[in-house]
Amino acid sequence: MRKLQHSPITPRPFLLLTMAALLSIPLLFFLLPASLPFPAAAQSSAISLACRATRFDSSCLDALSRSSDLPPSPSSLDLLKATLLAPLDALPSARSQAASILASSTAARASAARNCIDHLALSQRRLSDASNSLSEGRTADARTWAGAALLYQYDCWSALKYVNSSRRVADAMAALLDLTALTSNALSMIAALQRFGHDVSLWAPPQTERDGYWGDAPASSALRSGGGASSLISTFPIDRPPNATVCKTGSCDYRTVQEAVDAAPDLSSDRFVIRIEAGVYEETVRIPFEKTNLVFIGDGMGVTVVTSSLSVGQNQGVLTTYDSATVAVFGDNFAARDLTFENSAGVGAHQAVAFRCDSDRSVLESVEFRGHQDTLYARSLRQLYRRCRITGTLDFIFGNSAAVFDRCSIEVVPRAEGLTKAGSNPVAAHGRTDPAQATGFVFNRCSINGSADYLAAYERKPGAHRAYLGRPWKEYSRTVYVNCYMGEVVMPEGWLPWKGNFALSTLFYGEYGSWGPRASAATRVNWSSQVPEEHVGVYSLDNFIQGNEWVPSEQEFDEMNTGVFIGVELLGQDVDDDDADGQEEDCYVDGECGHGLVGKLNVLAAEVVDGETETMAFGSCLL
Repeated sequence: MRKLQHSPITPRPFLLLTMAALLSIPLLFFLLPASLPFPAAAQSSAISLACRATRFDSSCLDALSRSSDLPPSPSSLDLLKATLLAPLDALPSARSQAASILASSTAARASAARNCIDHLALSQRRLSDASNSLSEGRTADARTWAGAALLYQYDCWSALKYVNSSRRVADAMAALLDLTALTSNALSMIAALQRFGHDVSLWAPPQTERDGYWGDAPASSALRSGGGASSLISTFPIDRPPNATVCKTGSCDYRTVQEAVDAAPDLSSDRFVIRIEAGVYEETVRIPFEKTNLVFIGDGMGVTVVTSSLSVGQNQGVLTTYDSATVAVFGDNFAARDLTFENSAGVGAHQAVAFRCDSDRSVLESVEFRGHQDTLYARSLRQLYRRCRITGTLDFIFGNSAAVFDRCSIEVVPRAEGLTKAGSNPVAAHGRTDPAQATGFVFNRCSINGSADYLAAYERKPGAHRAYLGRPWKEYSRTVYVNCYMGEVVMPEGWLPWKGNFALSTLFYGEYGSWGPRASAATRVNWSSQVPEEHVGVYSLDNFIQGNEWVPSEQEFDEMNTGVFIGVELLGQDVDDDDADGQEEDCYVDGECGHGLVGKLNVLAAEVVDGETETMAFGSCLL
């Protein structure tokens, strides 16, 4: 039997090449360095690292994994911009849901929905601003604007919470929670970029002073209060006539402040000065987002007065705290001086706002804010109040802005006629909701005391009057007093809880250099802090609100030629002040101004220095 002959098989060249390639793949995995992964792996790794910096990492991972805007090997800025796009893409749907509530609602729900739509429109603008500023390397601006966008979304959710009696409202609130998580993630990443730089492997979740993180501000900036951005347009132009005048007599351009505001150009890059002459203007004023660089100049505190009496108590559920403001500002770079903003609603009217501010880089100099509950709503963004007088009864400085109060007189007024009932009077109620928000209230060289009526009632019955430095409105509330006078009306414990233990482990309440009869740190609550000297610079004007970039220098303030001043004088004697004209004016502690000047002078505080009792005096004496 013949055996079958097998012909030898000659390997084909392309088969040899294929086999060689297959055999080389494991070798390639071994030889390639870990720093050069495949593009898909690089993207996934970068996403995971970046999302570690957020508080809602699953939301972050989901949003970035589905993003079509990320390159294969994304940079830190690529990741940040994609993270910001997630809430921007979700906002139109949220606004649509709010609009659907408005279309078929009770009066209370309609009011909440209208406010919600406004809040979300602002949120969209600020998120867009944040994204654009990142490309220009302006990380502090991006963090400010993203933090404000988160606040507006939260306020929309909060407005609906009080009218949540339908499935449509509940669905809108659920969508808003998802939206706030996306925005919080973007904000946390911006904070991580600001702290750690562009290496995403170093990024970590946001921390606060309670975690031992103070920031990088130098201690030497602690006592600076001047700003000094000389390249900026003048905050209070004094070398030119006003663009518009307002007076009650009809001899000016306008009879109402609102008419003058409406006449101002939109998105102006130059100051538009509105001169408001002496008088009482009974009106509400709204300054929209488009009215930038507006300046109000009056004839003095208590001389030029803008007032209304809107309050929550008038129509509960329909008229909200947000709606009650006498003056409300959205346009950036707003400035005002030498006038009074008042809400004249009585002590039983509940929340009644005199001034609400959502203007970034706003400056208010020698302005009086008069009211009772919720007088000054410093709601969002960066604000400076210098040499102002703020009066009220309960939470009368509140909001979630980054605000510096420099040399202001903070006065508690009676909550009821005669104060026969015991009552608590917390000054500040800061509302930070997220640890990555760069917000808080800083009081620098201010006086915390009672009005003359309050002090008289306090002397009669001290137990009925309990003033506090603040209480935590929201979970990450932050309030700091630096070199402030603590009057006798301040309770020894200093701070008041909101309800039970809420926020006591997450807030930051601090003091540095307090003086006066109620300054003792030994009696303060154990959930407040004394700021270490090496960290006081965190709360300087330049560091806390980037004042060196936009706040006028002390020299510009002093050259306004209005006679506004702070001075130190011996009790019962004249206060001498040299203003820009070289003339020396005398103002008296009893409230009279010398040399034919008109105005008012208050005593802020008294201190014994070298055996002499000295007072810090504050006033407005006008030529």
